[in-house]
Amino acid sequence: MNQLQKEIKRRRTFAIISHPDAGKTTLTEKFLLYGGAIALAGSVKGKKSSRHAVSDWMEIEKQRGISVTSSVLQFEYNGFCINILDTPGHQDFSEDTYRTLMAADAAVMVIDGSKGVENQTRKLFKVCVMRHIPIFTFINKMDREARNPFDLIDQIENELGIETYPVNWPIGCGKEFRGVFDLEKRHILSFEANNGQHEVAATEVDLNDASLDSYIGAENRAALMDDVELLDGAGAGLDVEAVHAGRLSPVFFGSALTNFGVEPFLERFLELTPPPTPRLSNGESVDPTQDSFSAFVFKIQANMNKAHRDRLTFLRICSGKFEREMEVYHVQGNKKMRLSQPQQMMAQEREIVNEAYAGDIIGVFDPGIFAIGDTICSPNQSFAFEGIPTFAPEHFARVRHKDTMKRKQFVKGTTQIAQEGAIQIFQEPYTGMEEVIVGVVGVLQFEVFEHRMKNEYNVDIIREPLPYQYIRWVAKSPVDVKELQLSSDTKLVQDFHDNYLLLFTSEWNIRWALEKNEGLELAEFHKE
Repeated sequence: MNQLQKEIKRRRTFAIISHPDAGKTTLTEKFLLYGGAIALAGSVKGKKSSRHAVSDWMEIEKQRGISVTSSVLQFEYNGFCINILDTPGHQDFSEDTYRTLMAADAAVMVIDGSKGVENQTRKLFKVCVMRHIPIFTFINKMDREARNPFDLIDQIENELGIETYPVNWPIGCGKEFRGVFDLEKRHILSFEANNGQHEVAATEVDLNDASLDSYIGAENRAALMDDVELLDGAGAGLDVEAVHAGRLSPVFFGSALTNFGVEPFLERFLELTPPPTPRLSNGESVDPTQDSFSAFVFKIQANMNKAHRDRLTFLRICSGKFEREMEVYHVQGNKKMRLSQPQQMMAQEREIVNEAYAGDIIGVFDPGIFAIGDTICSPNQSFAFEGIPTFAPEHFARVRHKDTMKRKQFVKGTTQIAQEGAIQIFQEPYTGMEEVIVGVVGVLQFEVFEHRMKNEYNVDIIREPLPYQYIRWVAKSPVDVKELQLSSDTKLVQDFHDNYLLLFTSEWNIRWALEKNEGLELAEFHKE
């Protein structure tokens, strides 16, 4: 095995997904603690204090205690090079999560032990299934009152339609939580809370050890013996192939806040999760270990550093090795270029990177030439990875600037934020940029958009809600698009790529447009 193959084999790139408040950001920070990347975890709940989650860097995130953008965090642990993609839990930002999952090789699904599978978990899970991403489940908050673990397992299987394999089993919950039983190693990890510090008091005790009662109590021991007997009788062995195909989810129980079960989970997860996987280009598989470099753009973020007003493009390296100052080919732009000041991330903290391998995420300065889904590869190649679909927005507003002197900043702000994929911007044909129609997947995105326009671009905006609920791309039109027969409450608009779209107030209007314009084809998703 050569050096390139060794480096790629030790990479692990995964996303952490969950419903809001299930403990995703806390779990992320505990991983970083174990990797020595941070010395003290910030509490997301302590909004009034100066400590915030490492992965929440945007000002509005610190104010509200929520994640609204995906963060990229890299660290080393036990010989593995780990890239964590921390995603927004809030459903209004599910589009950013979807794009991030396109860059991941596996997903950790965090579930609240008292609430079980929640709405946003279902949505994100469906995206993982679409891409056949291996899913590992961490049932969190066992140090609080939780549902019966058998009920939680059944709910995951029934509601998400995936088989489960419990790797460990909880002993009690809430104040009675005494640790976990490792079903593979056949011993108990007895934990004592240690205020969430790096080192957690953990004692390994065999199930038949006479001293076990002193650790977990006689009642807990009896209940555990019954549970283990049931699990041993019902369960087949762990099928790693089924895990990698996304058909079987290994399940772990623990508590991210108090570190119960976090490090054993991380260690087992790294053993089971695959190294960087092949990507599809024109229906063909691109091998990560091939010598030639390739990557695709999955995220664009403006103003991560307010002092520099910069714009970063995030690339997921798909094959080969990246070296600083190497010449690459931007397929969609049809030109050779050097990627300036490539960086690796610890949320908003960055350092210049001299080399990176398949599986790694790097950020490069972008003067405005990249779009989400773009392919970058070695100059002697020319192929494009499969595009990332654009989700249809569900809420619309007409937006204009209050101060006519701020037109330039207004155009720059709306354009840059749209290029990130956080919002979509449309114009009515023949109108200028004095006002635009903004479409979002979730209404909270309007709030973030308004906040960023004011704080990053110094522009106050006027936002007027519009009644439209549906949008369709015009895939094929029998006549000039401007001559289509449309109802009075249907609006024709264009996006920034000059594609024509129709905004509708109801599904009835969509049917009416299709009936009155024979040969008209409309699409819900769009790939550039």
